[in-house]
Amino acid sequence: MTLVAGVDSSTQSCKVVIRDAETGALVRQGRAPHPDGTEVHPSHWWSALLRAIEEAGGLDDVAAISVGGQQHGMVCLDESGNVVREALLWNDTRSAQAALDLTTELGGPQAWADAVGSVPVASFTVTKLRWLAEHEPDNARRTAAVCLPHDWLSWRLAGALATGPFDAAAWQDAPPPPLDRLATDRGDASGTGYWSPATGAYRTDLLKAAFGAVPLLPRVLGPAEHTGPIGGHAGASGQVLIAPGTGDNMAAALGVGARSGDVVVSLGTSGTVFAVAESPSADPTGAVAGFADATGRFLPLVCTLNAARVMDAAARIAGVGLDELSDLALQAPAGSGGLTLVPYLEGERTPNRPTATGSIHGLTLATATPAHLARAAIEGMLCGLADALDALALRPERVLLIGGAARSEAVRRIAPTIFGVPITVPPPAEYVANGAAYQAATLVTTPDWHAEDTRSYDGEAVPEIRTRYARATRHILD
Repeated sequence: MTLVAGVDSSTQSCKVVIRDAETGALVRQGRAPHPDGTEVHPSHWWSALLRAIEEAGGLDDVAAISVGGQQHGMVCLDESGNVVREALLWNDTRSAQAALDLTTELGGPQAWADAVGSVPVASFTVTKLRWLAEHEPDNARRTAAVCLPHDWLSWRLAGALATGPFDAAAWQDAPPPPLDRLATDRGDASGTGYWSPATGAYRTDLLKAAFGAVPLLPRVLGPAEHTGPIGGHAGASGQVLIAPGTGDNMAAALGVGARSGDVVVSLGTSGTVFAVAESPSADPTGAVAGFADATGRFLPLVCTLNAARVMDAAARIAGVGLDELSDLALQAPAGSGGLTLVPYLEGERTPNRPTATGSIHGLTLATATPAHLARAAIEGMLCGLADALDALALRPERVLLIGGAARSEAVRRIAPTIFGVPITVPPPAEYVANGAAYQAATLVTTPDWHAEDTRSYDGEAVPEIRTRYARATRHILD
């Protein structure tokens, strides 16, 4: 049996799965938490990865590894490879004004869509670099290289693997390789704001206009390339291959087995709606990010900042756990009796309202119950994602519902009434880590992985829910 490892370094935690390369069978796994916040020192990711690897039984029998990571984050390194400052994460909105400024300076949204397939928002790395240049010029001057979270972890892994077999204590301070060994993939690179999916090349002119300089950038690897082999102590060949890795959404598409014609709705910390496409997209409204995927195709994507955390907040208000919240929501009528929750709890990315807050509309004596609140929270979360599906302007063959919040029975049953189409729910799994493992497997074999126990949910659409939601959000947008 040939084993491969997949890593999901997400906003909240690090997960590691060890799987059989040919069949995808899970052999073992581990996880470790990440600290809260919208800026985090990358050393926390490294420590969490080592703890998760240790819990998963190490890497000494693994032939290949791949890292899927949260998109967009800004990791700045000095000439010696040291981290310049804490990384700004995708959900840090301090660069919202920088996004507006950059959009105007290039000539408007259409110019950006034509250049890189996306219009900058605060999540994108290019906007964070502009913020750094304006607010921390000393740190900007010290920056010799810029990379993304998954790039940094893959780079650190390369350095650690070169020192010998896995040992968490020894690997903790293992020196990284030279900066010119930094590598990324086309999927994650497409979320920077200075790499074009259409041309497959960096737009260093945009980077220089934003940052005032062009630091070293990771080499962009193709889907079948790798940064190894490294070491002489692990895997069937005696060496470990490090796959290109990718962004979390691209890895999730691999993990769920998404194909052309599929739309995936992912309910994690953020909410994403994305499709597998054969050609690049360029939406001048900025709603759709024209990303690349991890296979050589493309991944038009709409992202909301608020997804599973909306349910967390509602459960906290109601004083119940998430399972009890699901039960409560199914006790309330469709439409929550007119109660509408706008879930902009930490601003919003789509629509681009970084300073917005959440609000409740239609509160009456009749709807002032935990059950109505629970259902309104789920309906509000799903309405935002239904708007995202509309923005893709696609007629999907399948809508796949994944992510932590997709485990909720209420979410599964309510989703068809909001989306107006049947929903396919694959079995709960770590799809980002699994997608990364699948990518690693392609380096050593021709994997034949199949999802089991997929379930379908149907339900009569209730259009007035989205009508009330649109009315409730209109005053925020005006």
